[in-house]
Amino acid sequence: MAELTTPDLLYIASSIALSLSGLAMVAIAADAYLETERREMLTLSIGFCIVVAAAIATTVSAFRQDFADAVLLLTVNYAITTVGYLFIIASVVRRD
Repeated sequence: MAELTTPDLLYIASSIALSLSGLAMVAIAADAYLETERREMLTLSIGFCIVVAAAIATTVSAFRQDFADAVLLLTVNYAITTVGYLFIIASVVRRD
């Protein structure tokens, strides 16, 4: 593996920040679900889990593939992230 450059380190740092903030949202939503048993909170938690998984998988894949085929990598990332956001949207607009 080649030596990490400043842009590489910034990319890793921003991916970690996104993942940690997303996992915080997962924890908050999961806690709210356990307290209230509202399905919206479970749906919200699942949505953030998917978004975080996409971020982590994209970062790992990018470095493992040495950033080859970036268009495919970003397309898969956007598709998975969109699914996560659809869960998040569903949790917000759902009314019992």
